[in-house]
Amino acid sequence: MPKKIASRGRIATVKPAVQKSSTPPKAKSQSAAKTADSGYSAKNIQVLEGLEAVRKRPGMYIGSTGPSGLHHMIWEVVDNCIDEAMAGYASDITIKLLPDHWISVTDNGRGIPVDIHPLKKVSALELVLTTLHAGGKFGEGGGYKVSGGLHGVGSSVVNALSTELKAIVQRDGKVWEQTYKYGQPTAKVKATGTSKTTGTTIIFHPDPGIFETIDFSWVTILDHVRQQAYLTKGIHLAITDERPAEEKAADSSALAFPSTHQFYFEGGIASYIKHINKNREAKHENVFYVEKRVDDILVEVALQYTDDYSESLFAFANNIANPDGGMHVAGFRSALTRTINTYARNKGLLKEKDANLSGDDVREGLTAIISVKIPNPQFEGQTKAKLGNPEVKPAVENVLAEELAIFLEEHPRDAEGIVGKCIIAAKARAAAKIARDTVLRKSALEGFTLPGKLADCSTRDASASELFIVEGDSAGGSAKQGRDRTTQAILPLRGKVLNVERARLDKILTNNELKSLIIAMGTNIGEMFDISKLRYHRIIIMTDADVDGSHIRTLLLTLFFRYFPALIHQGHIYIAQPPLYSIKKGKEVSWIYNAEALDEYLSRHGIKSEEIQITESDEDAEGAPEAAEATAKSKAPGLNIQRYKGLGEMNPEQLWETTMDPGNRIIKQVTIEDAERANEIFDVLMGSEVAPRKKFIQTHAKNVKNLDI
Repeated sequence: MPKKIASRGRIATVKPAVQKSSTPPKAKSQSAAKTADSGYSAKNIQVLEGLEAVRKRPGMYIGSTGPSGLHHMIWEVVDNCIDEAMAGYASDITIKLLPDHWISVTDNGRGIPVDIHPLKKVSALELVLTTLHAGGKFGEGGGYKVSGGLHGVGSSVVNALSTELKAIVQRDGKVWEQTYKYGQPTAKVKATGTSKTTGTTIIFHPDPGIFETIDFSWVTILDHVRQQAYLTKGIHLAITDERPAEEKAADSSALAFPSTHQFYFEGGIASYIKHINKNREAKHENVFYVEKRVDDILVEVALQYTDDYSESLFAFANNIANPDGGMHVAGFRSALTRTINTYARNKGLLKEKDANLSGDDVREGLTAIISVKIPNPQFEGQTKAKLGNPEVKPAVENVLAEELAIFLEEHPRDAEGIVGKCIIAAKARAAAKIARDTVLRKSALEGFTLPGKLADCSTRDASASELFIVEGDSAGGSAKQGRDRTTQAILPLRGKVLNVERARLDKILTNNELKSLIIAMGTNIGEMFDISKLRYHRIIIMTDADVDGSHIRTLLLTLFFRYFPALIHQGHIYIAQPPLYSIKKGKEVSWIYNAEALDEYLSRHGIKSEEIQITESDEDAEGAPEAAEATAKSKAPGLNIQRYKGLGEMNPEQLWETTMDPGNRIIKQVTIEDAERANEIFDVLMGSEVAPRKKFIQTHAKNVKNLDI
């Protein structure tokens, strides 16, 4: 079986006469499993002390060891500062990106206690930084009524995953310091000076032995800090990039934004709504906003309708994003539908013969933020993606129903814009229902009338099945011949599909290419969407490595983001990475996946890039690939380099070896780390407003590498 080599899979080397496996690997036999278990005894049980567990399994605590996990280290420390601010003890937080990948986070709160803990007999500061589930978030009294750090593991996890961490605490009239290496204190907490202020500074350096990269993204940090400032109104958040020029050069986002930012939003999430909708046309002038406490629950809701066709809803509990919603979202949706229907009936905007507006009708074009702050949040899963507290639902429902009814009565012009938008959405939904009933009949979704262009796989096990969405009939032909017919289905698309950012559901369902895709997936769409009917658990976008291929990929991602977000959140969407070059040296063929990997290959063989000339591959009159080879001058005779622009230029065997073989391919899983940022980018790049897109291109044009026009 071919194996990947070098540059983290960006160069793949294959031997001639590679044989393709047509069946998936078989499970171990029961007898073999029993033999393997026979040596399992008490000596196999490992007990990890202190922070050993964090270093052994970092992904359990920060999600991953990739860029998202790296930035999660900052969020954990900042969240502790935000907790201090929500408790009313801090007003200023400062974050600094320092040279050599150091991070500093400071707040002007009370300062972490430094006195000796009565039970553990060590400084409270050392206890917080070296013990999981130690902090002020569990007990009564002087801790926190509301906090984002549910498990109390944040600071200790950051300490465990850093080569070095320094804590500086100002309290009790003194400055206290302690330094740690790999989570272990180098000395006891000691006073190093006097201070008239209070606060905590945590300075840390992530461990490069743990993380895939320790290069921070300036724009990722900016977006997160801005969001936290919106969610905690009245707090000052400052961020400064003090990295030297060579470190900034590795972070393209640092070139596009100033090195110092300060955030302060008196309007809180109402200001956040205006920020999200800045490139959209609002259907009413005033943003609805309410902040009200129900027992121990603080409810904040802001909303505004725009001319968009999709909903943009962001839910937070104790400033933690809940992409999968939860009880606060359930309460919000119930109250929104009921209140708008009641108002529309009372004002005669809905006649007796008219059906009630549905939940989908009142959510079209809606931008809403729900933020609740509660003493004991119950999240489903370590990632805190869904809020489970049942008492939150009636609290949000009652607050929104009461206050939105008052808002609609007091702002009749705004109410007219809101209800008018919902009624238009209802009419469009009725048209879409007719189209869906015509196009996506029940029998079609059960597989009896699958699209003719779909080359389906033979297995009916969705968890083992893959659907390749391929650009063009030429690539589709190669993919159909080269695939594993047992588990891999091929759906070729003709041309560029509809931009769904500017289209309603009824128009989407009349588009032949998108209609074929929706039928093939089997989930239905809109209010009839059912993810349990998904026919393929891996949906892989496979387009050419050129501008047109990137555009088609973006159009498809827009479809999935707007109409099938659950497929992204549950990890079903992937992007194939076809190679850009093949290099043949003797009988060995290497596949090169980007220009940087090509330079690395040439350098390893002592060849300068200017010594070679690469000619793009072409297709002959029969449509078969015709190798256009370039030979490196003098340095490496017999080195043939071929540049591929399209998947159709590869024969079936090559396409299998490089892009479809599960044992050799490179595919990227599509995830959403920041839903608000993703929403904004799709708005800018795919929306109807030209000015924001032009500004985006002008801002980022210099950062584009290897643009293929």
